[in-house]
Amino acid sequence: MKVRKALVPDIKSIHKLINEFAKKGEMLPRSLNELYENIRDFLVFEEDNEIKGVCALHILWEDLAEIRSLAVKRESQKKGIGTILVKKCLNEAKKLGVKRVFVLTYVPEFFKRAGFKELDKSKLPQKIWGDCIRCPKFPECDEVALIYEFRE
Repeated sequence: MKVRKALVPDIKSIHKLINEFAKKGEMLPRSLNELYENIRDFLVFEEDNEIKGVCALHILWEDLAEIRSLAVKRESQKKGIGTILVKKCLNEAKKLGVKRVFVLTYVPEFFKRAGFKELDKSKLPQKIWGDCIRCPKFPECDEVALIYEFRE
């Protein structure tokens, strides 16, 4: 098993995994085009030549990034894969010099265990006017915003 940067041949598997959760309203859907354009944001957790999990770190501003599209195959959940992917994204953010990383989620307790704190969504204008405005749930979003701030 290993965590690695996503490769072009991974995109169709990533697309399928993310959109399985999106169909159930558990995350935003991602188009193939969007995934190809943002491939450098994505990490995959691979085991036995199969992608079991995916997560992206998307830079929004000089001091702000988002962890998005965290998805782990249902049969592979509760094995620490999501935690590993989030930690890898946080490590990458720190190396890049990002000071704050946020997430919008339906499972806030998972991210709180990783050190994230709740945040009012109105404090994230880049996200709101970038992605959220395109969401079918906007402006009635029921996701919880959380933020991780690196200590200097």
